[in-house]
Amino acid sequence: MPMQPDDPLSIQLYDQPGHLIRRAHQIAVAQFHEALGRDITPVQYAVLRVLHEHPGIDQVTAAQMVALDTSTTADIAARLEAKGWIVRELLPRRQRRLLLTPAGQALLADLTPKMHRMQHTLMSRLAPAEQAEFMRLLRKFVHLDADDPAPRT
Repeated sequence: MPMQPDDPLSIQLYDQPGHLIRRAHQIAVAQFHEALGRDITPVQYAVLRVLHEHPGIDQVTAAQMVALDTSTTADIAARLEAKGWIVRELLPRRQRRLLLTPAGQALLADLTPKMHRMQHTLMSRLAPAEQAEFMRLLRKFVHLDADDPAPRT
């Protein structure tokens, strides 16, 4: 581990990982909205993708897979249901099963090519080998292992 400088201000702003991660997030969200519009947020899109890949999972499992707390996921699920993109079915012990509606499936089908274009644009400053390395490092950074489909928080 590198030695810590005596003066905390000796670290340049653009050498601080937290600042660069925040800026990368801002850029990614801006490009998401530019490519996919403002009717859906990146987190809502992530929830829809999880439900597409795992139809009928419960809300708690969906929260874990998207790395959100359960109350935030409940709020997002209610919004997605209000938009007609999912249905929530009450299960025993007050759990909820989440399913995409036909409108939700159609939305994902419409968004998929836009998402591919957005990701191409987002990564276009990196050479293909750099893109692969960048994604490898991001997965490592968020503790996403090949055997673990959800990041640990």
